Amino acid sequence: MNFIAAGLAIIGSALGAAYGNSKVVSKTLESMARQPEMAGELRSTMIIGMAFIEAVPILGVVVALLLVLN
Repeated sequence: MNFIAAGLAIIGSALGAAYGNSKVVSKTLESMARQPEMAGELRSTMIIGMAFIEAVPILGVVVALLLVLN
């Protein structure tokens, strides 16, 4: 059961991060198209947001390892 739970934890975190990243990128590109003069600031904000979103799969892997190793 721990292996199934670990797999679900990784799958859920990966899907959540993929969805979050896609929304961030699409909204940033939409904003850049509307206001090209803000592209630099929007790009840096997008990169910071994506870094925070990418923390979720890392936590999912930690939870999966805890489930498998205990």
